[in-house]
Amino acid sequence: MESIQRRARTAGLLYLLMGIIAPIGLIIVPKALMVPGDAAATAEKVRASLWLLRLGIASDLVHQVLGIFLVLQLYRLFKPVSELLAQQMLILGALVSVPIVFLNSVNQMAALTLVRGPAFLSVFDRSQADALAYLFLRLHSQGINVASIFWGLWLIPFGLLVVRSGWFPRVLGYLLLLAGSAYFVDAFVTILLPKLAPLVDGPALLLEAGELPIVLWLAIKGARTRHVDGATVLAPNA
Repeated sequence: MESIQRRARTAGLLYLLMGIIAPIGLIIVPKALMVPGDAAATAEKVRASLWLLRLGIASDLVHQVLGIFLVLQLYRLFKPVSELLAQQMLILGALVSVPIVFLNSVNQMAALTLVRGPAFLSVFDRSQADALAYLFLRLHSQGINVASIFWGLWLIPFGLLVVRSGWFPRVLGYLLLLAGSAYFVDAFVTILLPKLAPLVDGPALLLEAGELPIVLWLAIKGARTRHVDGATVLAPNA
């Protein structure tokens, strides 16, 4: 039988590792390679740093694989608290969002192929191939926005489970609820009302940071195995 504490610590380490790897593909690589509105300059940057785009692709794939094991571990941890909420967390956090990100990585692979200019693409001249590569990179960023909807939604049942379990300070659960709502709203505004996105991005980013405390708490302290604010600690599930 695996203890609550061990499950929590394992989840925390997976969460922390995922949080270290994910920004490479989601933030660092796009900022390094994308030149807004300039397909030719973007393609030149990619051609000069093919390894960097490959690193971004690898980051997306690896952090999503870690995400699968993270959500499974959290499901096992919280199933005794509420099986329904744990199932919702599992579906939204892994079964829906992970396939979106995996499929979305194909957009970057397509851009990589276009800028390399293999013989079978000789029907396109350089400017056409560059424009298509830029389009696929833009589609990748839009795919991340779609995935962000579910990155927000899974935090809602996760936050409720943290609040109900009594294994963690309740404030960590409330911060997760705020972070999940921020992810969801920011993604929808970016997709449907892009002109308003600059007004939403700053406050949303601040609220999304509310996901970080639970990551550190899980990795460093694990779960409390005694009563917290009068809540009853459940026996570990076999």
